[in-house]
Amino acid sequence: MNRLTQKKVLLGVSGGIAAYKAVDVLRQLQAEGAEVRVVMTDAALKFVQPLTFEALSHQEVHTDLFPVKGGPNIRHIELAKWPDAILIAPATAHLLGRAANGLADDLLTNILLATESRVFAAPAMETQMYANAAVQNNLDTLRSRGYTLIGPATGALASGASGLGRMEEPEAIVETLAEDLSGRGDLVGRHVVVTAGRTEEDIDPVRFITNRSTGKMGFAVAETAVSRGARVTLVSGPSELDTPSGVCRIDVRLVAEMEAATRKAFEDADVLVMTAAVLDFRPLNVSSHKIKKGDGPLDLVFEPTHDFLVDLGREKGNRIVVGFAMETDNAEENAKEKLEAKGLDLIVLNDLNVEGAGFAVDTNVVTFFDREGNRKAFDRMSKLDVSDRILDWVVGSWA
Repeated sequence: MNRLTQKKVLLGVSGGIAAYKAVDVLRQLQAEGAEVRVVMTDAALKFVQPLTFEALSHQEVHTDLFPVKGGPNIRHIELAKWPDAILIAPATAHLLGRAANGLADDLLTNILLATESRVFAAPAMETQMYANAAVQNNLDTLRSRGYTLIGPATGALASGASGLGRMEEPEAIVETLAEDLSGRGDLVGRHVVVTAGRTEEDIDPVRFITNRSTGKMGFAVAETAVSRGARVTLVSGPSELDTPSGVCRIDVRLVAEMEAATRKAFEDADVLVMTAAVLDFRPLNVSSHKIKKGDGPLDLVFEPTHDFLVDLGREKGNRIVVGFAMETDNAEENAKEKLEAKGLDLIVLNDLNVEGAGFAVDTNVVTFFDREGNRKAFDRMSKLDVSDRILDWVVGSWA
């Protein structure tokens, strides 16, 4: 099955040890039917020679912004307009940082500024570099501009250590690109409802209680579902995240507002993915005026909020309901109890004691439990990759 037939892919190779794997990426792109041209940075030339890519692609490899052999066309503009997609593999921290900050000091970064094509990037670096706040900020910036990041994976690194930062294997990289460009479409005709973010409950006109959820997991599910052809309704608590393209977003704040919006969207849904961190408690009495320090000690009494996911689990009929469990103690036991008590089809466990899981990060470490008693644990991966695994399970349950 040649999913990339008549597709043109510009393969950008930057200077990491994983550059040798770009040769295999090229071969697999060709096996999927793509026409491939290669651009290499100066650092990439230290690892792999252009002749290797030229022999396989039967195309000149481009390395210089100002080539000695001139031509009538502006090279970086011509190459920016040519492809259906640009794939950077490996994508080093330095290359990603330049791209995120709009720097254009070589051929590849000039192409990235000039292109209107889809851009895919496979990060590759040491774990400490990947975890650095500057790198994570750059990755967030690129995602917000439409870049699709593939990986990284966990495994052996150039230093001899093992951890997150290894470039995804060529098979996974090409599979992601091929599915995206060919349009997987396995959710076409389906309505997916996603809840995301936190809720808030008032104490007085100034203060409220909430939790640490940023909405990243739910927004990732919404983005992935729409890319697979679904009609997506995203019910979101307060979040600074941008709405994924093609997603219908409904903003809410209170638990009761999230319940009302979710119930309405659920009426004609095929799937509900409940990632929102809904408050379990709210103040029993809300003051109509700002509580002053001089009023004395502040004693708050809380009452439970209504767990409307239990209702939806009972009312779901043929619809699929996926829930999340964020735990710190007895994680697996608590997740299994929630699966049964709420009538869920699948529960996704986040253990907050595991590095790379939880709030305000772009990765997650999850374990799936379903009603058939199956358990599936995953290594740390991006939240977009987690979203794909969830939707793979959903699609598989219909088979």
